[in-house]
Amino acid sequence: MERSLVLIKPDAMKRNIAGAIINRFEQRGLKIVALKELHMDGALAKRHYAIHQGKPFFDGLVKYITSSPIIAIVFEGNNAIEVIRKMMGATDPAKAEKGTIRADFGVDIQNNAVHGSDSPENAAKEIKIFFSEKEIFNY
Repeated sequence: MERSLVLIKPDAMKRNIAGAIINRFEQRGLKIVALKELHMDGALAKRHYAIHQGKPFFDGLVKYITSSPIIAIVFEGNNAIEVIRKMMGATDPAKAEKGTIRADFGVDIQNNAVHGSDSPENAAKEIKIFFSEKEIFNY
């Protein structure tokens, strides 16, 4: 079993579509093993997006992700990372395949509704940023 972090981003929260997005992952057979709503502060946002530090869009990304509460979720399932990435679609909703989450719910490249880990290594790092071992359930 593989685990991946998914973040329901501010634009999805503001449009009240978090439940619809989460439902898609569950309907695909992925299991929620951790979930919380939180308001990311600047320090947490900078830690999460450290890979982008120094890039021209970094400050805007931090401002965006801290603009409202988000939902952080750890999903578990067979090939969870690959399944989630395919379900999300391309980062730019205009380029995302029809029927993907970003094609259906994304507005633009920043307001694209969801984040998902892109590799097992990054999933492990990202999950630790948002959840302690005690907050992740095995069942």
